[in-house]
Amino acid sequence: MTDDRFHLIAKALADPRRYDLLRRIGKAGDTLACESIRTTCCEVTPATLSHHMKELETAGLVESTREGKFVTYRLRRDVLEAYLARMAQI
Repeated sequence: MTDDRFHLIAKALADPRRYDLLRRIGKAGDTLACESIRTTCCEVTPATLSHHMKELETAGLVESTREGKFVTYRLRRDVLEAYLARMAQI
């Protein structure tokens, strides 16, 4: 894992809302549709939710699949585990 990727992940997870979103995706079996996130998550506008999901995707923690107007997010456990392994070296 590069230093840049490590810092992007740390920044993404520093936001409590993004951490909660990632936790929800993980608990949902690693995949969660954007609509499910919107209905079960904290009350945010669609634009705010989109921003947070983009930050998680930029950090490499999730990847998205688009089918028409629907977006599904999948947790990248390999990236999360690499981040945690690096944190364990501290």
